[in-house]
Amino acid sequence: MQLATMPAWCFPDRPRTSASKVSGVVPGFLLCFLLGISPAWGQSVERPVRVVTLAPHITEMVYAAGAGTSLVGTVVSSDYPVAARKLPKVGDGASSVSVEKLAHLAPDLVLAWQETGVISAAARSLQGLHIPVEYVAPGKLDDIPDQIQLLGKRLGTSLHADQTAAKLRADLDALRKHYAERPKVSVFIEIDDTPLYAVGNDVMLNDALRTCGGVNVFSDSPLAALPIGPEHILHKHPDVIIVAQATPQREQQAAARWAALGLNAGSGTRVSSIDPDTLFRPGPRFIEATQKLCEALETARR
Repeated sequence: MQLATMPAWCFPDRPRTSASKVSGVVPGFLLCFLLGISPAWGQSVERPVRVVTLAPHITEMVYAAGAGTSLVGTVVSSDYPVAARKLPKVGDGASSVSVEKLAHLAPDLVLAWQETGVISAAARSLQGLHIPVEYVAPGKLDDIPDQIQLLGKRLGTSLHADQTAAKLRADLDALRKHYAERPKVSVFIEIDDTPLYAVGNDVMLNDALRTCGGVNVFSDSPLAALPIGPEHILHKHPDVIIVAQATPQREQQAAARWAALGLNAGSGTRVSSIDPDTLFRPGPRFIEATQKLCEALETARR
């Protein structure tokens, strides 16, 4: 399978205790906002039995494919499902990957997101150890069930993977049919607030918005994620602000922050939150996040 587009989102080492910070420094994650070409994968005839994943969304996809028992290692941010937390960690997948730890785990397949930075360096070292590295990079909603099926075929769990993929496709079809004719809603998705970053031309997130009848107010940006001043949000005056927050308390804090600037339900703008682990990881839970996104937009329509 050859993918034409890589997703722009990458939050590999965001602590769960801080829903709005990514490695503590915004420039640290901007390297992940790159679009590129993912190499073909899943074509080998040999069935791996010891797998290491280097991104949390890939970990989730392997479990969704029914192949979780093949995992022998992952990265520190792979915290879902709960079983993933017990796996040995080989780095954070963005700024560090320990080839020594990888070699000690003796995998016969390493699954990564993008061939850049430390991943490229690790892949070269692993090539010398005859450990293959393949890339799993969904770029749009429909790629998620497709790649789960490919993982099932690759890892020998096709029956489970096919069932999971069918369920995800049915969920997507239901969302598209339900919201296809709904009035358009303008949306601003806040990545972080200190400093303030907005979702721009990110393919995956804008695909989700289109599914819900939403329009990203910064979709015409040349960047997938862009620094922005509050005055630009005030000028756009979106119908909905989506903040990447994991708890009701943090949603309330974000709503109060925007209300202080004049954007609240009284002014025609609603603030809603979605757990960033589902919103910014292009795995099976991203479809769940899309459903929540649709519900938030529908509330604004009412």
